[in-house]
Amino acid sequence: MNKVLKNPTGTITNEIPKKGSCCSSSGSGSKPISILSGKAQTVIKSTSGDITPANRRDHLMARLGVKREQHLIEPGLYTMGKPTKESPVFASANYTLSFDALRSALHGNDCYILVLDTKGINVWCAAGKGTFGTDELVHRIEAVGLNDVVNHRTLIVPQLGATGVDAREVRRRCEFKVEFGPVRAADLPEYLKTHKASEEMRRVRFTLYDRIVLIPVEMKNFLLPVLIASVIFALVGNYTAAAAAVAAAFTGLVLFPILLPWIPTTDFSTKGFLIGGLMALPFALNSFYGMTDEKLWLRYGWALAYMLVIPSISAFLALNFTGSTTFTSVTGVKREIFTYIPKIAWMFGIGIILVIVLSSIKILGGI
Repeated sequence: MNKVLKNPTGTITNEIPKKGSCCSSSGSGSKPISILSGKAQTVIKSTSGDITPANRRDHLMARLGVKREQHLIEPGLYTMGKPTKESPVFASANYTLSFDALRSALHGNDCYILVLDTKGINVWCAAGKGTFGTDELVHRIEAVGLNDVVNHRTLIVPQLGATGVDAREVRRRCEFKVEFGPVRAADLPEYLKTHKASEEMRRVRFTLYDRIVLIPVEMKNFLLPVLIASVIFALVGNYTAAAAAVAAAFTGLVLFPILLPWIPTTDFSTKGFLIGGLMALPFALNSFYGMTDEKLWLRYGWALAYMLVIPSISAFLALNFTGSTTFTSVTGVKREIFTYIPKIAWMFGIGIILVIVLSSIKILGGI
C-alpha cells in the first residue's frame, strides 16, 4: 500500500518499492504505475501544470533575490496526469522557476519529470557549473529506478542543459538515450508531435524582457556596498563622488543589461568599460571645469579618479552578468575573467587610492 505524504512543495508523495538498477531490464505493460517490487524504495511525487498564487509569489521573490536559497524543490521523480510505462520523461533543474516553467508547459500531458539536484540553480547556469550534468543525471536515473518505471529508454533534456550533459556517456552508463528538446519549455507541446525541433525552437534568445527581469536580483547583490560608499562620500561633503558611486552601479546593473546587444565589442568587460567611460565623462569634465576654486592638479586628480573608478566598476558588474546570459560560453567566461579581472582590479585600486587621497586633502583643508 502506498504511503501518501505532503511535502514542502505542495505535491503528493507516494512511496513506492523499487527494484533493479539503471541498467537492468524493465517489465512490460502500459497501465499506470502503482507499485514496484523489491527491497529498496523509491519516491515518486505527483504534480500538475497549475501555477498557483503561491507559486507566483515564489517566482516574484526569486526574481527579487529574496531568500534565494529557498526557491527549490526536492530532487526526484514526479508524475503529471496519469502516466504509463510508455509516457515520456523530461529532465529539469530543482529551481522552482525552471520546474514550474516545464510543468506549466506540459499541462494536460501524461508524463514524468526527473528533477536533478542543481542546488536550486536554473538549467543553463547549472549546466555551466556541472550540477546539471552527466554524473547527476545518471545518479538520479539510478536513484529513482527509472528503468523500472518506464519501458522505453529515452530522456528529454532541455537544450540549454547540453553544455553539461554528455549524451554518449549517459547512454553508455545506463542505456538511456538523451534527446535534447527545444530551448523554451513553451515549445514542448509542438515538439512532442514529431520529437523534432525546428530551427525556431533551437534559436536561443535573450530578449529585453529576459534581461530586465534579472536587474532586481543583480541590484540586491550590490545595493548595500553602493549605498554605504555613497553615504560615506556624502558625510564628508563630496556629493559629486556620492552621485558617482550611484551612477557607476546604475551603469553596470541597469544600463548594461538593457543596452547589452547594442554595445559594440564582444567581451562583456569591454562593453562595461565603454559605457562606464561614457558615464564617467560628465563627472570628469565637471571636476576639470567645475571645480574652478581648486588647484589644477586637484582637478586633474579628481577627473582621473572618476575615469578609473566608474569604468572599472561597470566593467566588473558587466563581467558578473555573464552568469545570467545565454550569450556566453563557459570557456569564453573563463578567458574573459583571466584577461580582464587584473586590469579591472588595477584600475579600481589606483582610482580608489586617488579618491582617498583627494578626499583626505579636502577634509584636512587642502594643500
